[in-house]
Amino acid sequence: MNVRQILEEKGREVATFGPDATMNEAARHLAEKGIGALVVMAGDAIAGILSERDAVRAIASLGASALERPLSDFMTSDVKSCNEESTVEEVMDLMTDGRFRHLPVVEDGKMVGIISIGDVVKRRIREAQQEADSLKQYIAS
Repeated sequence: MNVRQILEEKGREVATFGPDATMNEAARHLAEKGIGALVVMAGDAIAGILSERDAVRAIASLGASALERPLSDFMTSDVKSCNEESTVEEVMDLMTDGRFRHLPVVEDGKMVGIISIGDVVKRRIREAQQEADSLKQYIAS
């Protein structure tokens, strides 16, 4: 099972903002869309990623004034990514080791989607259930 299959199921839409957008704009977008992160883009390049956790930490640290500051002040700039051929196991390991929940998918230098730990766990549970059902069927026959 690979990332391409996850993207085919969930879609390839990615919420993006520029690095000069304010935390307030980003927080509103996260809330309106019910998503946990957005990708900060500088042209066609990934400049960073901003998660709900980043927003909470910024507000806890600076109070309401953080909302008027640019995303570039709070985003994670060392963004890890995967490609469509990456396996579920590979991205689970990457996310667990890096302690992050969102992973942009990049092909030929262009972002083509994003996956979350929820997407990955959902896919892994489905795989495990299919394996269990196959074993049950094999044993019963």
